[in-house]
Amino acid sequence: MNRIEAVFIDRDGTVGGTGHFIHPREFIPYSYSRDALSILKQEGIKRYALTNQHRISRGEATLEDFYEEFKQFDFDDAFICPHSSKSGCQCHKPEPGMLLEAAEKHNLDLTKTCVIGDVGSTDMLAAHAVGALKILVLTGWGRDSLHEYRHTWEYVEPDYIAENLLDAVHWLLQYQSL
Repeated sequence: MNRIEAVFIDRDGTVGGTGHFIHPREFIPYSYSRDALSILKQEGIKRYALTNQHRISRGEATLEDFYEEFKQFDFDDAFICPHSSKSGCQCHKPEPGMLLEAAEKHNLDLTKTCVIGDVGSTDMLAAHAVGALKILVLTGWGRDSLHEYRHTWEYVEPDYIAENLLDAVHWLLQYQSL
């Protein structure tokens, strides 16, 4: 049995939105996202938000705005990088800093976790760096990531390509029962 301890889920383009920044007050999840999160909870799998939000560093939103949003979606915790991609921090995906922080905070074996996201060059590379299962969703930037931008993460293969977050969760539960 492939027991998954936790799932890290990207926000923009995975839970909802278009892949572009939308302020937490205006962010709308896809119609199936709350169901997907609920299924994981029922299965006893922890759900953590994992998101790059450089607009925080530009004063366009606050960390608290995002924490409140993720609490409303019933995530168990949220890991948010507020820095720009050029800051050199270790938390901005594809760097694995947020995953490593979560592992330490929640005593996780990252090889028993999964990252679900729509961007290969950030979400999939961060997952690969720590040995987590990788699921690319085709919502948000997913289709472009898989085709037009595939060269930016060509040495990494997703474990599954899902139509959306709900499809990803259903696949994950089947994988877990193997």
